[in-house]
Amino acid sequence: MRIGIIGAGNVGIGIAKRLIAKGHCAMLSFSLDMQRLSTTAASLRARVGTVSEAVEFGDVIVLAVPWSVVDEALSQAGSAPPQRILWDCTNALKPDLSGLAIGTDTSGGEEVARLAPWATVVKAIPPFAQMLHSSSMRIGDQRTDVFVCGDDDPARAVVCRLVREIDAQPVDAGPLSLARYAEPAAMLLVQLAYSRHWGPRIGMSVLRGDPAEGPRHGV
Repeated sequence: MRIGIIGAGNVGIGIAKRLIAKGHCAMLSFSLDMQRLSTTAASLRARVGTVSEAVEFGDVIVLAVPWSVVDEALSQAGSAPPQRILWDCTNALKPDLSGLAIGTDTSGGEEVARLAPWATVVKAIPPFAQMLHSSSMRIGDQRTDVFVCGDDDPARAVVCRLVREIDAQPVDAGPLSLARYAEPAAMLLVQLAYSRHWGPRIGMSVLRGDPAEGPRHGV
């Protein structure tokens, strides 16, 4: 699969590195230091281009930029071709990480969909960049869960596959509107990692039993 990546920071490069190792082709874009990006891309055997070139290149587009530059990054997509899946890795964090800049009557994912009408947006916030660049994505022997939200079933399935390929565990959470709750869950991890000093090797795990084993309503 061809992966166009908007954002050449630690998250974008970490995802590129892991997906290239699984046999995908990647193009990196959107960096203040294109010379450094070219060096990094060469080491990964990835391509480098503009945002519009990355969107044209990719079967799936990964958006991995700070929330403060989402609008700027997407404005560079140009006359993007239709029917591109956009894997939105962003979280609408305030610059000082003190809280969310948007939510919960909407979400960053829904705002991205508004800014990128050419895309089928799927929100799936990956584990921390430090984990993406580490030798193992697992905590103990467990994969961390990633909530996957989007309005298109096949697009969610594609992003679920990519989440597995970076060695995280996708949780198909349904429509994009549920990103309104997935994003605060990721914000909680940020607070635990940095404000509570738990560190970035942290994730969530959803436990799910058989509904038939629970009590009936009213009992």
